[in-house]
Amino acid sequence: MAYNDWEPVIGLEIHAQLLTASKMFSSDSAAFGGADNEFTHPVTLGLPGALPVVNEKAIDFSMRAGLALNCQIRNRSVFARKNYFYPDLPKGYQISQFDAPLCEKGFVEYFLNGEIKKVSIERAHMEEDAGKSTHFADYTLINLNRAGVPLLEIVSGPDMRSPAEAAEYARMVRRILRYLEVCDGNLEEGSMRCDCNVSVRRKGETKLGTKVELKNINSFRFVEKAIEYEIQRQIDAIESGEKIVQETRLWDTAKNRTFSMRSKEEAHDYRYFPDPDLLPIEVGFDWLEKIKKELPELPLAKARRFQDQFGLPAYDSFVLTQEKALAEYFEQTAKVCGNAKAASNWVMVELLRELNEQKLLVQDSPISSQRLGELILLIENKTISGKMAKDVFLEMLKNPKSAQEIVNEKGMSQITDEGAIVKIIQEVLDKNVSAVAEYRSGKNKLFGFFVGQVMKASRGQANPDLVNKILLEKLK
Repeated sequence: MAYNDWEPVIGLEIHAQLLTASKMFSSDSAAFGGADNEFTHPVTLGLPGALPVVNEKAIDFSMRAGLALNCQIRNRSVFARKNYFYPDLPKGYQISQFDAPLCEKGFVEYFLNGEIKKVSIERAHMEEDAGKSTHFADYTLINLNRAGVPLLEIVSGPDMRSPAEAAEYARMVRRILRYLEVCDGNLEEGSMRCDCNVSVRRKGETKLGTKVELKNINSFRFVEKAIEYEIQRQIDAIESGEKIVQETRLWDTAKNRTFSMRSKEEAHDYRYFPDPDLLPIEVGFDWLEKIKKELPELPLAKARRFQDQFGLPAYDSFVLTQEKALAEYFEQTAKVCGNAKAASNWVMVELLRELNEQKLLVQDSPISSQRLGELILLIENKTISGKMAKDVFLEMLKNPKSAQEIVNEKGMSQITDEGAIVKIIQEVLDKNVSAVAEYRSGKNKLFGFFVGQVMKASRGQANPDLVNKILLEKLK
């Protein structure tokens, strides 16, 4: 959208549930699902005498994420109590981090519209999730299974200037966390949620406008749409002489608009103080170095390597690195067939189309990377044509046979014998004498007709390059 004289200023707070087996401070299961209120440890309920114990794996995962987000890791960080009262928070406070977060001062780079964008990360701190409230007309149901699940809250700087930038930044953060295998990034199940801080200011101004928070948006498409609506709402309000109120708003997916949840005056004073039941986290040099050595190649670095190593265009590289499993599938396919660009085309076009239609993940593909590479090899060595390969590919989706087995069974091998092709071409020309005369009189467009007739006569098995070459010679 064009905002004329206005500039949006956007920052995101991303809440990512960590893939630990147990909760942040108790032995309860942190798995999604379960019967209502099944995972309710005394620590989760805040029962008298129940003391929290820090989940070491959650700290480990948080440090991995922090390093991947280019953050500095504090040697000493502190858990604090964030005090507020709400039915899904039985203790009356949330254990979080305040002035001494584990990770801070990082940045994320991502690719958008042909250029690299960079967003600062102010902090990434650990906390426990709250329970889930489901509101009905005259009552609310509380499910505390989610309460206490480890969260990493990733707070960006106010560095984004468009809804598209914000949505793509959020996608890259999700991609990084999934590469690390510390969060599954499932927005529908709520294991990753976005709060968007949005304000507008006149172009050229340096002072920030009044910030409005859009809470708990659970899809990247809605992140973009909600921010877009909110920017226009604020611009319209200011130009009409209204004052923007600092508030929290929610996104209505049915009406495609934001609506007020609570104003600044109703916001809580959280009265943070260090949790007396938890010792500070001390991160030793050896622990940090071990994690650094175990970090995988991350999406942006992998995309750049694909461009350098395989000579792929930037677009291909970024599509293929959206998921770690997809990148690995492509690399294995390219290794088998020896043609990275052909492997890229087949994975991006044919394979992804079929997987999307069947709603399958690449790791569940009916065709392995080894077998797709073998199919491409058959094209490379002229055993079959590209068109024939697509028919073989569709057959491979239905049964577990290799490309070569299907080609042999169906007699689909490409005809490369020049003598055989000359014979087919001559038969076609003899049957279409008038068309030959028209072609020789200047109607060059008829060449496509002859090619089609030859391919039809050969049941699609004639080598297209040889057909074109011999036809040109015969038609002169």
